[in-house]
Amino acid sequence: MVPRRCLVTGAGRGIGAAVARRLAAQGHAVALTARSADELAAVAADLPGRTLVTAADLTDPDAADLVLGRVEAEFGGAVEVLVLNAGAGTSAPLARTTDEDWARMLELNLTAPFRLLRRALPGMVGQGFGRVVAVASTAAKRGDPYVAAYTASKHGLLGLVRSAAAEVAGSGVTVNAVCPGYADTPMTAATVAAISTATGRTPGQARDVLAGRQPIGRLVDPDEVADAVLLCVASAAITGQGINVDGGAVQS
Repeated sequence: MVPRRCLVTGAGRGIGAAVARRLAAQGHAVALTARSADELAAVAADLPGRTLVTAADLTDPDAADLVLGRVEAEFGGAVEVLVLNAGAGTSAPLARTTDEDWARMLELNLTAPFRLLRRALPGMVGQGFGRVVAVASTAAKRGDPYVAAYTASKHGLLGLVRSAAAEVAGSGVTVNAVCPGYADTPMTAATVAAISTATGRTPGQARDVLAGRQPIGRLVDPDEVADAVLLCVASAAITGQGINVDGGAVQS
């Protein structure tokens, strides 16, 4: 495989860290960004090959230009592989979802990826090659109770992916999403803790509840999500897709 210039957002842990490890293992140059410089440094320390750490708050309107500009300067050209993984969740009944909750979900899960995609696409189209993979969620495919803001942001992200893919089809650039179910990540650990607090279940029982929502009967491993990301990076014929990685929970 030809070495590529890559940027992974939310790369300090979980799915983002797994994707960064897999890209680096294939010989790509990998830039990592997230809020926590310490977490990024710990991930980068274990990666082979060329890496770059650039901590940033991607909800800052200037972050996309600053992060991509630094990667381009350090790696010597436009980013070729962009993995939009940074995101967060929130849970509340719709009637108790605040304006602040709503705005935070849209800003981090939809607006920040939009800004990065808008900034990166011209360089990809200009060089005739690009791979964009957004980490969405099965929440991009269905509605569940108590996660209206999160679900709306992920539906929006999948819509952004599909529209962008149609726009650049034929240019050598593909745009896809992967849609994990409940994965074994810090984000799911926070959900487990919230369920435990709200219901009185033990953390183990709460974790089993989430695992049981997937027909395979367990949480998805972050490396299994990375498998789907790497497939999208490798293939020029997969574009405009939302690939479920959820143990069969959502069939499409």
